[in-house]
Amino acid sequence: MDLGFDSFSSSPTVVSLEPFYSLYIALQYEESFKTLNSRSGGRIKKSLKSMIQSKNCNIFSKLPMKFSLDNAIAPIFVLIWSTGFVIARLAMPYVEPATFLFWRCVGVLAAMAALSLIWRITWPSWSQTKHIAVAGSLLQFGYLLGVYFAIHLGMGAGLAAIIVGLQPIVTAWFAAWISEQVSPRQWIGLGFGFAGVALVVLEKITFVHIPFVSYVLAFIALLSITFGMLYQKKYCPVFDLRAGSSIQFGVSAVLCFIFMYFFETGVMVWNASVIGALLWAIFPLSIGSISLLFMMIRKGAATKVTSFLYLTPPTTALMAWILFGEPFTLMMALGLGLTMTGVVLVNARQTNTVATIAE
Repeated sequence: MDLGFDSFSSSPTVVSLEPFYSLYIALQYEESFKTLNSRSGGRIKKSLKSMIQSKNCNIFSKLPMKFSLDNAIAPIFVLIWSTGFVIARLAMPYVEPATFLFWRCVGVLAAMAALSLIWRITWPSWSQTKHIAVAGSLLQFGYLLGVYFAIHLGMGAGLAAIIVGLQPIVTAWFAAWISEQVSPRQWIGLGFGFAGVALVVLEKITFVHIPFVSYVLAFIALLSITFGMLYQKKYCPVFDLRAGSSIQFGVSAVLCFIFMYFFETGVMVWNASVIGALLWAIFPLSIGSISLLFMMIRKGAATKVTSFLYLTPPTTALMAWILFGEPFTLMMALGLGLTMTGVVLVNARQTNTVATIAE
């Protein structure tokens, strides 16, 4: 079983069946056809019908499945990715950030080891392994540790969300680094997205008693996820998901352990909240959402991929309203609408060719 990206090929060529059907109808009413069909015991007619039905099944029946799978990746990713703040709220009162992230990485590595016993993993070359490790240190260590520590030191989840929500704008600024073109419509969509994020978190933002280091950590997280995605898109967009996850979480586990050893106590209270948060962080959040993110990076331009992250703060606010009774106001609903509009504008089909790197 290959969990790489080659299975997501380009759109299949649609073959018109009208000529086959017309030929079948015409021949059905020709005496010569009736004679030949009679002599063959009806096998010619059955063969033609079978050919038509077979082509119809092979071509058209697979299209809805392919289209539905491609279209479902983004919303599923947003739903899972948005649970990150919920996990932080559940776990942070009982464990320090690097300690939690260390055990999360260990859990993912154990899951990858179990999968390797069932499915053969295709390991990348040493050169590509180094690129995957660099991307992983930015995506799995720099980004997550920055956000978790910013919140741990006093920054509200809303303010952290709006800072990280600047990522699509920063990605667009640096898109030329991987030879992408950002159209004026995409810039407008990015503006709509930022405005939507601002409205959603506006009522939750508080600038009182927030240490300066929290802002520094939040912006480090922003730069880490931005350059991590751009780096991966440029240098290692295609690899076996299981191998890539093992490499990235392995490097992150080492970095988290070093940080935990020098700056934390390593104490972790093993209660239901922490265990539940850890299991969710290992399987749906780490393995599930990261795999979907890699698929999106492989299939789409980096600016389009990151525009989906605009949906994270509104979705998180909705989850907090359902799970914790936090208010979801009319302004937040308006922000959600603006955010979705921005995503549509950024991801609308281009008439021009978008330059991409050679793969």
